[in-house]
Amino acid sequence: MIEQTLDLATADGAMETFVCRPERAAPFPAVFLLMDAPVIKDFAAMLDFIDRQSEVKQRQVGCHGYCMSGPYALAAAARHPERIAAAASFYGTWLVSDAEESPHLSLGKVKGELYIPCAEHDELAPLPMVDELRTLFLRAGSPGEIELYPGVHHGFAFPQRWCYDKPAAERHWERLIALYRRRLS
Repeated sequence: MIEQTLDLATADGAMETFVCRPERAAPFPAVFLLMDAPVIKDFAAMLDFIDRQSEVKQRQVGCHGYCMSGPYALAAAARHPERIAAAASFYGTWLVSDAEESPHLSLGKVKGELYIPCAEHDELAPLPMVDELRTLFLRAGSPGEIELYPGVHHGFAFPQRWCYDKPAAERHWERLIALYRRRLS
């Protein structure tokens, strides 16, 4: 892998960005891993950056986030429906809220496939909220699925966390890679 850290120009100034790509097999699709920080208004700058990369295969991209960045992956899919072919929100927080940017409000704008796995035990995405999100998801005709991971807690995918669950973590990678293969190949 070729790795680099660079400052990406955004409307608010430079955004430190970690970029990695295969050493071979270009062109390849672009995938964004969103961090636990509000980056949605910077997403256009990220798209502009990859549009200038000759190694990138196509205009359509994928994005995913964990916890607080999960909602941003869904928001990016709604704000850039012509560009986001696949988006995943792993145990995303407050996916249904009173906030004007709540992801549930823009589900109908998404064209790409969504994957929204939720942990059974999650104070930041309690089961009643997941049920409400599922209802709204179906009503909006959103492409993709919401999946409940039984018996696991928020943060189950990271080995460093107390709640790490190896089978669930492996399933989450399997689902994410399959999503990207389906939509970005």
